[in-house]
Amino acid sequence: GELSFPLHSDVAIELNDGKLTFAAKNDSKQANAMSGTARALVNNMVKGVSEGFEKKLQLIGVGYRAQAQGKVLNLSLGFSHPIVYEMPEGVSVQTPSQTEIV
Repeated sequence: GELSFPLHSDVAIELNDGKLTFAAKNDSKQANAMSGTARALVNNMVKGVSEGFEKKLQLIGVGYRAQAQGKVLNLSLGFSHPIVYEMPEGVSVQTPSQTEIV
């Protein structure tokens, strides 16, 4: 994938030997803070594009159950009706057990 973000004017980025280096253009607190923020944002963007993100959820409660059927997640959460949630584009869901959602 491809991501981009606007770079603050107080931050300079250099690419040396395949590594990005972030530096503040001046010695102000704001410039130092923005260079750290830019580094963290780029790190998260690279990780998200290369590895993706995964979240594991566990249902705790009597009778709480989850079941994945393709791009649809069926949840039984104690209501009189099941909750049917369709996954957005690019998001996958798995249910290794009835109380785990990945």
